[in-house]
Amino acid sequence: MDEITLSALALCVAITLLAGFVKGAVGFAMPLIMVSGISSILDPKLAVAAIILPVVATNLAQTFRSGIGPAWDAAREHRVYILLVCLSILLVGQLLPAIDARTMYFVLGVPVTTLAALQLVGWRPRIAPERRRIAEIVGGLISGSLGGFAGTWGPTTVLYLLALDVPKARSVLVQGVIYGAGSFALLATHSVSGILNRGTVPLSALLLVPSLAGIWLGFRVQDRLDQDLFRRLTLGVLVLAGLNLIRRGAGW
Repeated sequence: MDEITLSALALCVAITLLAGFVKGAVGFAMPLIMVSGISSILDPKLAVAAIILPVVATNLAQTFRSGIGPAWDAAREHRVYILLVCLSILLVGQLLPAIDARTMYFVLGVPVTTLAALQLVGWRPRIAPERRRIAEIVGGLISGSLGGFAGTWGPTTVLYLLALDVPKARSVLVQGVIYGAGSFALLATHSVSGILNRGTVPLSALLLVPSLAGIWLGFRVQDRLDQDLFRRLTLGVLVLAGLNLIRRGAGW
């Protein structure tokens, strides 16, 4: 914290407030916005550390907004996906200190941007019931690996839920459950990897307030969105976030 200027800290707070608002409105993208925004002013690995406590807190708020019962039902339905996400985060996250940041951005940005843009122009992928289990396994492994590398497993999770054609309210709930479980895995893995330590925890804790304020405002917007608008906004956020990650990977 001693090495962060007041202006940089103010920008981190503003970025977190925006990220929380977007998450509240569409159910995801908080880590993407925070990592891409904060890493433009601070070290990328410090940006990953900064998101951890806000991600845990906002995912808990999203998960239990509808109560414990619906959250438990969502967890049971998607238990295989959740388990694979958490295991992949724990394993892959140990490699983060040795991973080049620009590679990390490209690995996440290119597929997310491509898949979201294709859906915006009319492509509607569908997962057939008989292929759901294999899609769950592959999607969970990919999402968890990206979570371990970049601190975000939202984009691929959203694409997976869109392919299942999950309704808006259910999608936001399921996302909260998946992200909530994964966020605790992220907290555990980076406590071990050294990314989250006594030097980085204060910044992450400070950003709890703007993250919770932002998600509360976003929830108010989400309640007024119809299904089609929600889907288009979700894809639009995915495209913008993916393009920004590609920009960072290219060093622009």
